Amino acid sequence: MADSAPSALITGGSRGMGARLAVLLAADGVEVTITYRRDADSAATVVDGIRDAGGSARAIRVELESADDIAAAFAGGSSFDFVVANAAASAFKPVAGLTAANLQRSWATNVRSFVLLAQHAVQTMTAGGRIVAITSYGAQRAFPSYGALGADKAALESWVRHLAAELGPRGITVNAVNGGLIDTDSLHHFYRQPGMPDLPEVTARVPLGRAGTAEEMARTVRFLLSPGAGYITGQTIVVDGGLTIVAPPFWGEMDAAAIPASRNPRSENERRAESPAQEEER
Repeated sequence: MADSAPSALITGGSRGMGARLAVLLAADGVEVTITYRRDADSAATVVDGIRDAGGSARAIRVELESADDIAAAFAGGSSFDFVVANAAASAFKPVAGLTAANLQRSWATNVRSFVLLAQHAVQTMTAGGRIVAITSYGAQRAFPSYGALGADKAALESWVRHLAAELGPRGITVNAVNGGLIDTDSLHHFYRQPGMPDLPEVTARVPLGRAGTAEEMARTVRFLLSPGAGYITGQTIVVDGGLTIVAPPFWGEMDAAAIPASRNPRSENERRAESPAQEEER
């Protein structure tokens, strides 16, 4: 990458994880560009905060469904060492209720935009670079009303692998960060959909017992953009508190009083010493 201050493009940088990442990178001396779709005021707040702290930042409006808008982000000689595809949008409906327009818009916003961003970015990454896609546990698990976005996130993880293989010889790494239940506006919006359980009931099933934070997601992405992650590419890093390693019956739903106590290891060793022949027969 260039000897001058590195630059980063973060889509959906006006709030949540994108905003927190922008602040972290700017504190590291990165020149940050965030995109927004509708909330210009929030984007301006992020930029002002970074500048007040002595960092470099700007905000641009980009409609990710528009190939022209994406191209415009790279116009006028704009180039970026880091590109983070964070923004996402979709219709939260049962699969039977998704329209052709829902599917087309979801794919254009979440998948096509990532490929177009990568295509434009690599043209100026002459000394290497980093590309990161933000995905979610819906890429690996099925749950109500998430079919369109979950499939798009799974597609992103596949694109990450293909791009990593193709761009590796150019010194460009491509990875994904797969978030679980991350405490952002998006999570609360999803769990306000009709019929959804209360969020605390869901987070109680996470082995770490809580939702993740935008800070934890942002710091994981920050690591992938750092020199220490230079040999990591084509990978999906999961930040979910253990959510995707468990399955029913969940530990928190077990009757602890009914579970037999584990045997004392010392007593077990003593028993073996007393009857070695029987132990061998087992």
